[in-house]
Amino acid sequence: MIKSIAVFLSVAIFFYSASAQNKTEYNVVKTFHIASGGGWDYISVNDGKLYVSHGTQVNILDEKTGDSIGVIPNTTGIHGIAFDNDLHKGYTSNGGLNNVTVFDLTTNQLITQIVTGINPDAIMYDPYTKKIITCNGRSNDLSVIDTKSDKVVATVAVGGKPEEAVSDEAGKWYVNIEDKNEIAVVNTKTFTVENHWSIAPGNSPTGLKIDTKTKRLFAGCDKLLLIIDAENGKVVDKLPIGDGCDGVAFDEKNKLIFTSNGDGTITVVKEKSANEFKVIETVTTKPGARTIALDEKNHTLFLPAAEYEPADPQNPKARRKITPGTFQVLVVKKN
Repeated sequence: MIKSIAVFLSVAIFFYSASAQNKTEYNVVKTFHIASGGGWDYISVNDGKLYVSHGTQVNILDEKTGDSIGVIPNTTGIHGIAFDNDLHKGYTSNGGLNNVTVFDLTTNQLITQIVTGINPDAIMYDPYTKKIITCNGRSNDLSVIDTKSDKVVATVAVGGKPEEAVSDEAGKWYVNIEDKNEIAVVNTKTFTVENHWSIAPGNSPTGLKIDTKTKRLFAGCDKLLLIIDAENGKVVDKLPIGDGCDGVAFDEKNKLIFTSNGDGTITVVKEKSANEFKVIETVTTKPGARTIALDEKNHTLFLPAAEYEPADPQNPKARRKITPGTFQVLVVKKN
């Protein structure tokens, strides 16, 4: 009897420990409200500040308090924000203007504007090449900008609609091609596409992140997260996520992948090894909170969102209108 109790307790402790390790307990802990009107896309975090794309401007908030500390105006149709901290510059992709705004990170003053391809969408800074890359959704190419000269030094045709790009920081860029269900591999020395990798059964890939240590790509697709081997393009794993994913974040220290889903959830995936991944939590956010940013220093997540008007009973499938004055940023972190 004593032996049976001991065995029972050992099993119970094992399962409790396993459960405790798998439970991350992320929640919305704060909401920052932004009064100005307009739609949004990406959000970025840099040096304790949140840069929030919003209509025709960037709203800059204090990451801890949500207080407004600046605005970058005249960025019509803005999608994303990237940073070259060595040169103290910020860059915005202005989809409605077909250009990039360059601004001073200290003063927020305009430095210049750079003409790009048509409808620059996602934007990233690659520290390996010291280049800014815009994914131009309507011209099906990338604009490569040298941050010292603030000039476009190359245009890379990618054969479809580029949604988001990442760097392996060793000479390759990987680009989600949304309308082709593939990843394009770009050589950063020659600025040419070396491969097109199908990511079937992944459909409409949007958010993309990379673990440069395990050489794994994380592509957010329609209700699936695809894990791709960055060396050969093979699908390593696929995991179910929420509906309407438009963003992916990766916490390198904790080996956690987050997908922001338009259905009002974050799917949390644990990278146990290069070939083992597991969904460990679904976090409730708000419907429409489709994009995401991570502060890797304090492991806090930020998602733009808003309230929506009731569905039209005459057309229940139509996109619901945003309630004016309700734009906000959700702050999500572990309890």
